[in-house]
Amino acid sequence: MSFEGSTLVDWIAYQRSRSELGAGFVRILGYFREDGVKSVAAIETAMRAFDACALILPAHTLKGEARHFGAEPLADCAEAIEMIARDCVENRDTPEEALEHVVRLRPMFEQTLALLEREANPLVERRPVQGFGRRQA
Repeated sequence: MSFEGSTLVDWIAYQRSRSELGAGFVRILGYFREDGVKSVAAIETAMRAFDACALILPAHTLKGEARHFGAEPLADCAEAIEMIARDCVENRDTPEEALEHVVRLRPMFEQTLALLEREANPLVERRPVQGFGRRQA
Protein backbone atom coordinates (compact mmCIF):
# COMPACT_ATOMS: atom_id res chain seq x y z
CA MET A 1 0.00 0.00 0.00
CA SER A 2 1.57 3.28 -1.07
CA PHE A 3 0.72 6.72 0.24
CA GLU A 4 3.16 8.40 -2.15
CA GLY A 5 1.84 11.75 -3.30
CA SER A 6 -0.87 11.77 -0.66
CA THR A 7 -1.29 14.12 2.25
CA LEU A 8 -0.10 12.03 5.18
CA VAL A 9 1.23 15.09 7.01
CA ASP A 10 -0.23 18.55 7.45
CA TRP A 11 3.07 20.38 7.06
CA ILE A 12 1.72 23.60 8.56
CA ALA A 13 0.81 21.77 11.79
CA TYR A 14 4.17 19.98 11.65
CA GLN A 15 6.07 23.29 11.39
CA ARG A 16 3.99 24.81 14.18
CA SER A 17 4.84 21.85 16.43
CA ARG A 18 8.49 22.06 15.44
CA SER A 19 8.58 25.76 16.31
CA GLU A 20 6.81 25.25 19.64
CA LEU A 21 9.08 22.38 20.71
CA GLY A 22 12.28 24.04 19.54
CA ALA A 23 15.42 22.11 20.44
CA GLY A 24 13.37 19.28 21.96
CA PHE A 25 11.58 18.50 18.70
CA VAL A 26 13.84 15.68 17.52
CA ARG A 27 13.77 14.06 20.98
CA ILE A 28 9.93 14.23 21.07
CA LEU A 29 9.77 12.80 17.54
CA GLY A 30 11.91 9.90 18.82
CA TYR A 31 9.36 9.32 21.59
CA PHE A 32 6.63 9.30 18.94
CA ARG A 33 8.56 6.60 17.09
CA GLU A 34 8.97 4.48 20.24
CA ASP A 35 5.41 4.94 21.45
CA GLY A 36 3.99 4.47 17.97
CA VAL A 37 5.79 1.17 17.40
CA LYS A 38 4.47 -0.07 20.76
CA SER A 39 0.96 1.23 20.11
CA VAL A 40 0.70 -0.34 16.65
CA ALA A 41 1.94 -3.69 18.00
CA ALA A 42 -0.52 -3.52 20.92
CA ILE A 43 -3.39 -2.70 18.57
CA GLU A 44 -2.51 -5.63 16.30
CA THR A 45 -2.23 -7.99 19.28
CA ALA A 46 -5.58 -6.82 20.68
CA MET A 47 -7.22 -7.18 17.28
CA ARG A 48 -5.95 -10.76 16.90
CA ALA A 49 -7.49 -11.52 20.30
CA PHE A 50 -10.70 -9.59 19.41
CA ASP A 51 -10.15 -7.66 22.66
CA ALA A 52 -11.94 -4.35 22.25
CA CYS A 53 -10.88 -3.09 25.67
CA ALA A 54 -7.18 -3.59 24.86
CA LEU A 55 -7.57 -1.57 21.64
CA ILE A 56 -8.65 1.64 23.33
CA LEU A 57 -5.55 2.95 25.12
CA PRO A 58 -2.95 2.35 22.39
CA ALA A 59 -5.30 3.75 19.74
CA HIS A 60 -6.00 6.80 21.91
CA THR A 61 -2.27 7.35 22.52
CA LEU A 62 -1.38 7.02 18.85
CA LYS A 63 -4.21 9.37 17.86
CA GLY A 64 -3.04 12.15 20.15
CA GLU A 65 0.63 11.88 19.29
CA ALA A 66 -0.07 11.72 15.55
CA ARG A 67 -2.20 14.87 15.69
CA HIS A 68 0.61 16.66 17.53
CA PHE A 69 2.87 16.17 14.48
CA GLY A 70 0.20 16.93 11.87
CA ALA A 71 -0.23 13.28 10.88
CA GLU A 72 -3.98 13.63 10.42
CA PRO A 73 -4.74 10.48 8.36
CA LEU A 74 -2.87 8.36 10.91
CA ALA A 75 -4.70 10.10 13.78
CA ASP A 76 -8.05 9.58 12.02
CA CYS A 77 -7.33 5.87 11.53
CA ALA A 78 -6.35 5.45 15.20
CA GLU A 79 -9.43 7.43 16.25
CA ALA A 80 -11.69 5.15 14.19
CA ILE A 81 -10.17 2.13 15.95
CA GLU A 82 -10.60 3.77 19.34
CA MET A 83 -14.25 4.73 18.74
CA ILE A 84 -15.17 1.31 17.40
CA ALA A 85 -13.47 -0.31 20.40
CA ARG A 86 -15.26 1.99 22.86
CA ASP A 87 -18.61 1.17 21.25
CA CYS A 88 -17.79 -2.54 21.41
CA VAL A 89 -16.92 -2.34 25.10
CA GLU A 90 -20.11 -0.44 25.81
CA ASN A 91 -22.20 -2.93 23.82
CA ARG A 92 -20.24 -6.00 24.95
CA ASP A 93 -19.36 -6.82 21.35
CA THR A 94 -16.21 -7.87 19.49
CA PRO A 95 -14.32 -5.36 17.32
CA GLU A 96 -14.42 -7.02 13.87
CA GLU A 97 -15.50 -3.67 12.41
CA ALA A 98 -12.08 -2.23 13.32
CA LEU A 99 -10.19 -4.80 11.27
CA GLU A 100 -10.00 -2.74 8.06
CA HIS A 101 -8.51 0.18 10.02
CA VAL A 102 -6.04 -2.05 11.87
CA VAL A 103 -4.84 -3.53 8.56
CA ARG A 104 -4.13 -0.03 7.19
CA LEU A 105 -2.52 1.21 10.41
CA ARG A 106 1.03 -0.25 10.25
CA PRO A 107 1.89 0.78 6.67
CA MET A 108 0.38 4.22 7.27
CA PHE A 109 2.37 4.62 10.50
CA GLU A 110 5.63 3.53 8.87
CA GLN A 111 5.24 5.81 5.86
CA THR A 112 4.13 8.76 7.99
CA LEU A 113 7.04 8.29 10.36
CA ALA A 114 9.47 8.11 7.43
CA LEU A 115 8.15 11.45 6.14
CA LEU A 116 8.37 13.08 9.57
CA GLU A 117 11.88 11.82 10.22
CA ARG A 118 13.09 12.76 6.75
CA GLU A 119 11.82 16.30 7.26
CA ALA A 120 13.37 16.51 10.74
CA ASN A 121 16.79 15.33 9.52
CA PRO A 122 19.15 18.34 9.49
CA LEU A 123 21.23 16.71 6.75
CA VAL A 124 18.40 16.61 4.21
CA GLU A 125 18.94 19.10 1.42
CA ARG A 126 16.14 21.65 1.38
CA ARG A 127 14.95 23.29 -1.80
CA PRO A 128 14.67 27.05 -1.43
CA VAL A 129 11.16 28.45 -1.42
CA GLN A 130 10.45 30.56 -4.50
CA GLY A 131 8.84 33.91 -3.91
CA PHE A 132 9.60 37.35 -2.64
CA GLY A 133 13.26 37.91 -2.01
CA ARG A 134 14.32 34.72 -3.71
CA ARG A 135 16.16 34.82 -6.95
CA GLN A 136 14.91 32.29 -9.43
CA ALA A 137 17.59 30.22 -11.16
